[in-house]
Amino acid sequence: MAHGDSALLDGARRRTEPDPPGTSLRDRGQWLIAAVAAAFTLAQLLLVRPGMGLGWDETVYVSQVGTQAPAAFFSAPRARGVSLLVAPIASWSTSTELLRVYLAVLSGLALYLALRTWRGLFPDRVLAVGGALFASLWITVFYGPQAMPNYWVAVGALGTVGCFLRARENPRALWGVVAGAALMAWMRPTDAVWTTLPLFVVAAVTRRPRPAVALVAGLVLGGVQWVIEAYTSYGGLAERLHEGSRIQGGLGPQFAVVDQLRSLGGRALCRPCTGPLPNPAIMTWWAVLPLLAAVGLVVAVRAGRTARTLVPLACATTAAVPYLFLIGYAAPRFLLPAYLLMAIPVADALFHLATTPAGRWRPVAATVLAIGLAGHLAVQYAVLERTVRRTTDSHQDWADTAAELHRLGVRPPCVLTGYLSVPVAYYAGCHSAAAFGPNTNSTESKILGASRRMPVAVLTEHGAEPPAYARDWPTRPAAGMDLHIAPSQSERGPT
Repeated sequence: MAHGDSALLDGARRRTEPDPPGTSLRDRGQWLIAAVAAAFTLAQLLLVRPGMGLGWDETVYVSQVGTQAPAAFFSAPRARGVSLLVAPIASWSTSTELLRVYLAVLSGLALYLALRTWRGLFPDRVLAVGGALFASLWITVFYGPQAMPNYWVAVGALGTVGCFLRARENPRALWGVVAGAALMAWMRPTDAVWTTLPLFVVAAVTRRPRPAVALVAGLVLGGVQWVIEAYTSYGGLAERLHEGSRIQGGLGPQFAVVDQLRSLGGRALCRPCTGPLPNPAIMTWWAVLPLLAAVGLVVAVRAGRTARTLVPLACATTAAVPYLFLIGYAAPRFLLPAYLLMAIPVADALFHLATTPAGRWRPVAATVLAIGLAGHLAVQYAVLERTVRRTTDSHQDWADTAAELHRLGVRPPCVLTGYLSVPVAYYAGCHSAAAFGPNTNSTESKILGASRRMPVAVLTEHGAEPPAYARDWPTRPAAGMDLHIAPSQSERGPT
C-alpha cells in the first residue's frame, strides 16, 4: 500500500487536513454534518410523502412482525434485519404514515452517525458535502424512508470503514467496526461479506489482527440468525445459498451494467431489464462519479494519505461487483452502499478542483461545478417526483383491489394467489400463496382445498387465463387485473 500503513491517518497537511480537535471550527463542522442529516430527513418527509403506501418487498418484511396481515413467504435471499428494524412501529400500528416518519428520522440519524465516524480522516466540510451528494440522489431520498435493507447496508458500510481506518490511533473505534459490520450482516449477510473483503486484505497486509477479529465478530453477530435459519428452514447454509441464487435467476458471470443504467430513470426493479436507456441527462452523473473518484484517489496519493481514500473506494468496488457482474437484472437501490462509500472521496475531489492549495475558491472552476451540481439536483428531483407519483398510484391500485375483494366477500381469513398476490394480500389482510415461481410456498391442490374452508381468490392480469382449477370461478375486474373468486360452499351446493 502506498506510503505504508501509516498512511491510514498520517499524511501531508494540505487543504484536506482535518480541523484540530477542540476548536470552534470543528464544532461548526459537527453542526454542518448534523444539518445535512436533518435536511435529508426533511427531504424524505416532503418529497416522498409518508402516505405513499408499502411496496411489494416492504409488505414481506413488515408482515413478519406486523398486525395487518399474516406473514408473507420469506424467501432464501432475505434477512430479518428490516423486520426487526420496523418492529417498534409495525408490531402495534398499521399506519404506513407513522412507519415512514419513523424510518425517515432513523435514516437521517444513521447518516449523521456514519459520517461522524470519518471525523479526523477528512475535514468536516468534505464529510458534509459527501453526505449531501449521497443524500441528494433520488435513489437515496426514495429509499431512505422505506422498509428495505440497502440503505442500511450503506450506512453500516460507511461506519465500518471509517472506524476501521481510525482504529490504528483509537482502539475504541474497533467497537464501531463490530457495530457497522453487524448492521450490514443483519440486513444482507452476503452484501456484508462482499463489502468487507478489502478490509480483511488491508488487515492481513498490515498485520493487524484486531481489526480483522472485530470484522469477524460483527459479521457473526449480525449474520448468526440468518445462518441458524438456514439450517432450521432451508436445509442448511449451502442449500439456502443455492436457493437464493436460483430465486435471483442464477448467480454467475453476467453483465448488468446496462441494466443499472436503465434503472436510473426510476425503475424500482428492472427484471427483465428491457427497453431504451433513459435520457442522457439522467445517466451523466453515473459516468462522472467514477471519474471524480479517480481524481480523489490521485489527490490522496499526491498528498501522502492514500489509504483513507483507497480503502473506501475498494470497498465500494467489491460492494458493486455482484450487482454489476453476477446477476441478470437490476434495481437502483442495489448500489447505494457503493454510492455512499464513494461520496467522501468524490467530495474531496470537488474541493480540490474548486479551491487553491491555500483554500481559496477558483472562480471559473467553482462556477462550472456549481452549475453542474444545480443541473444534477434538478435531474435527480425530476426523476424522484415522477417515481414517487407512479409508485403511489400503483400502491393505491393495490389498496383499491383489496377494497374490492372485501366488497366481494374475500375477507380475513382468506387466501390470494396469482398476479401481485403478495402485496395485495397484505393490503387485504389475507394469506398469499404461490404454487410456482420464486415465492412458491404451496401447491394448487392446497389452494383448492383452502377454497372449501375460506374465501380464496386468484389474481390475473386483465384478460389472462386463470389456473385450470379456477376457470369456472366468477370473475370481476379491479384496477387493471381480474379477480377470480372461489364460490362459497353454499354456492357450490352439497358435495
